Amino acid sequence: MNQTTCFSRRQALQGLAAGVAGLGPLGAAATTLVALPSTDSLVASLDQALRVKQPLVVMVSLHGCAFCKVVRENYLQPLRASGLQVVQVDMRDSRVLVDFDGTVLTHDAWVRKQGIKLAPTVLFFGPQGREVATRLKGAYLPDFYGAYLDEQLALARRVVVGT
Repeated sequence: MNQTTCFSRRQALQGLAAGVAGLGPLGAAATTLVALPSTDSLVASLDQALRVKQPLVVMVSLHGCAFCKVVRENYLQPLRASGLQVVQVDMRDSRVLVDFDGTVLTHDAWVRKQGIKLAPTVLFFGPQGREVATRLKGAYLPDFYGAYLDEQLALARRVVVGT
């Protein structure tokens, strides 16, 4: 493991601890909200991801969830910034969403359809809107969340590239 990787993981762990404490990744002075894009069409989002031979990563979030904020800001936003297609679907949200099969429903109805009861939950989708890796439910232990995410993302990428 190189020094950059250690430093990044250390920053992520500090961000997780600070985020859970309600201070954000840089302490009380950090007030910038980092948002993942929402989607109104999982079909379109998946198409964008598959065009560059990547899985679609969907974070199910809940407004006001401190663990969601930490996962969003410290793990998923950096992946998005590196080119991965990452979108957010919100529990208890009435915005319209087109499912992979063309069904029109709300964000909340999609979350319930997926059987998700815990936020954050991170899902990985490949061709035909199939899940291609194990869901990450909750924030896990801060020491291991990055490793769990890396492992499932690597599996999802292998499935997508192999198709």
